[in-house]
Amino acid sequence: MKKNQLIRPFLKWAGGKRQLLSEIRKYIPKKIKIYFEPFLGGGAVFFDIQPRKAIINDINQELINVYKVIKLNVDDLIIDLSKHINEKEYYYKIRDLDRTEEYDNLSPVEKASRIIFLNKTCYNGLFRVNSQGYFNVPFGNYKKPNFEDNILLKAVSDFLNRIDISILNDDFETVLEQAKKGDFVYLDPPYDPISDTSSFTGYDLNGFDAEDQVRLKKVFDKLNTKGCKVLLSNSGTDFIKDLYKDYKNVIVTASRAINSDATKRGYIEEILVMNYDAKDS
Repeated sequence: MKKNQLIRPFLKWAGGKRQLLSEIRKYIPKKIKIYFEPFLGGGAVFFDIQPRKAIINDINQELINVYKVIKLNVDDLIIDLSKHINEKEYYYKIRDLDRTEEYDNLSPVEKASRIIFLNKTCYNGLFRVNSQGYFNVPFGNYKKPNFEDNILLKAVSDFLNRIDISILNDDFETVLEQAKKGDFVYLDPPYDPISDTSSFTGYDLNGFDAEDQVRLKKVFDKLNTKGCKVLLSNSGTDFIKDLYKDYKNVIVTASRAINSDATKRGYIEEILVMNYDAKDS
């Protein structure tokens, strides 16, 4: 299947991999039976590979709803997106819907439209919730945010309908029980924080701590035993390096694209871990 060059992430997401794609491409296996990505986020690697058969997943229910709506109801989504306006008062009205009973009455299309609008008009394109699970990012005050990228949305919808795909909202361990020999698994979990204030857990109510990182390593080992090819990206902390010391790893540098403090955006050390030799894959 020829790649569609129009396809790319339609949301800005914490930990997005667009800036690392040139490195990640070097290690993508040439033959993939089923592509698994249990921490989908913005889907930069998924959209870059454009596999024929895939199982994608994210624990964020709002995010997965957007993918499903784009696949099944893209025309209705485009119509609903056209209703939004880039004004501060309107933004906070839409943002605060999840604090009201009205939110429960929104259709899947309206919820997906809300998330795309907020993502494109909120400050720095963050998706962040507070401890109650409410979206809490302030208005971005951008002059011309593009929350009606209809060509991209239709291209993504067409792609999702042309391939054999399952779109799931579950725990990563449950999803990966389906993986078999010959499948390729890309793991891009919430990164191990490089400092006490740099954790991405605020972008999702569920969080992801050191115990989850250890649980993921055990799943990595199981996938390795099954004969799956597994590629993982994470921050290059001593904890992660030690956790995966028995596998091949490559250190890369990536820019920190999302941080509310512009002075803290810069380059960080990341690690790519794999259980195969890219030359033989």
